[in-house]
Amino acid sequence: MTFVTVDAVLDRFRRAGALLDGHFRLTSGLHSPGYLQCALVLQHPREAEALGAAIAERTRQLGAQAILSPALGGIVIGQEVARALGVRAIFAERQDSTLTLRRGFSLSPGEKVLVVEDVVTTGGSTQETIEVARAAGAQVVGAAAIIDRSGGQQRIDVSFHALATVALPTYEPESCPLCAAGRLVVKPGSRL
Repeated sequence: MTFVTVDAVLDRFRRAGALLDGHFRLTSGLHSPGYLQCALVLQHPREAEALGAAIAERTRQLGAQAILSPALGGIVIGQEVARALGVRAIFAERQDSTLTLRRGFSLSPGEKVLVVEDVVTTGGSTQETIEVARAAGAQVVGAAAIIDRSGGQQRIDVSFHALATVALPTYEPESCPLCAAGRLVVKPGSRL
């Protein structure tokens, strides 16, 4: 598949109007002048299918038996990776601020799980999802995302695979130059 270069992935985001400039508060709490809105790309089934197939191609050797994604952002891409690998897709969601399996979803002890996310910044949500799988006794064989916006600095304790790695600046809110300039901050992600 030729579209899995970083430039090709980012071109998909540009075409969908999903590579945004402004002042954003990320799920991690950090602020950034750039945001990758995966939902704008994944709303197109062919794009979602192609990106899912590309992640599946990069992770097939891990032998995952199930895909686990954090809600909300990871659900669509997790489903597409699972489709390409021929395994089931489930998701974890927040209940009383804790990520957990709900809706009758479960993992079996020893089941090989790949955690799939849309965008990773610090790796916090991905690592939290990994811990959900481990708590169920599953074996986490790796993690994957469409975009690693940390520039390769995410903190994930399993093998990690991203279709594109970019380094968008992030700032602690108290030292954010965009805040200092009086620019309004926007929270576009799925977690408030």
